[in-house]
Amino acid sequence: MDKMSNGFKYSRVLSIYTKLMDGEVINKTAEAEYFGVNQRTIQRDIDDLRMFFEDKAAEGDVRRELIYSREDGGYRLVTRGEDALTNSEALAVCKILLESRAFTKSEMEPIINKLLRGCVPMKNQRTVRELITNEMFHYVELSHHRKYLESMWEIGEAVQKQLCMKIEYEKQDGTVVERVIEPVGIMFSEFYFYLTAFIEDIDREKEFRNKDDIFPTIYRIDRIRRFEVLDRHFDIPYKDRFEEGEFRKRIQFMYGGRLRKIKFIYKGKNVDAVLDRLPTAKILEKVSDGYIISAEVFGDGVDMWVRSQGENVCYID
Repeated sequence: MDKMSNGFKYSRVLSIYTKLMDGEVINKTAEAEYFGVNQRTIQRDIDDLRMFFEDKAAEGDVRRELIYSREDGGYRLVTRGEDALTNSEALAVCKILLESRAFTKSEMEPIINKLLRGCVPMKNQRTVRELITNEMFHYVELSHHRKYLESMWEIGEAVQKQLCMKIEYEKQDGTVVERVIEPVGIMFSEFYFYLTAFIEDIDREKEFRNKDDIFPTIYRIDRIRRFEVLDRHFDIPYKDRFEEGEFRKRIQFMYGGRLRKIKFIYKGKNVDAVLDRLPTAKILEKVSDGYIISAEVFGDGVDMWVRSQGENVCYID
């Protein structure tokens, strides 16, 4: 085999490998027509890839197998053993994804399909699909109808590499502002993904309710109209490094603001629901008509939650 033919084979095999890793089904007839070879050649490529995945599994990598699916009319890649999701795990993850309503329907469907094809044994896929079919059919997108899934990785890399970003952001009142930010984390809460970031060169007296606020600003990612990752690093000393996990415990309502210590009495029947809603909450005392609870929270979002609880929750000065 000359170098040109050899290079063509590598290109063809890599193309098939990429499709398989993306959850696509490989149809021999279609691939043979696309590459201008016969089906026996594609079959040899598939056999080579099957051996490659077997060798990787023997080396301790994720155990993947190339199988023929009569239902799909081609070959696809499946995960086996402990690396595959159980029926219960797959169903739970699919239900959580659908309940989140985080993406448009055109984004959600491929995610669900890839999850099932890549992580669930074939014999169980139909059962899991049937359990989520109705929810998928009646899936209701969020009112903004914006696609931003493709942007998430680029934003995530900016966070990880500590690169500044320039964003054009639509505020809640509809006004659009331009900011240069230092992104430090991505979080999800109640339908939306959020980017937490420090703002460069901001007039804190004019723009902030609390000019001494040292915590990051919170941006809903679907409201970022445009962004550019700048070729400029920012530095957060290790001792001051932003910790998403710790921040997440204290900001349940995605409203920025100062760190507050609150104390309230809870008179409802299920105190566990309060402790789950506020991860920093601690029961200070059990009293005759309920529980006295304290918590650390960011911003004023907690005030709306307190009001929503009616007579079950009231602040203690």
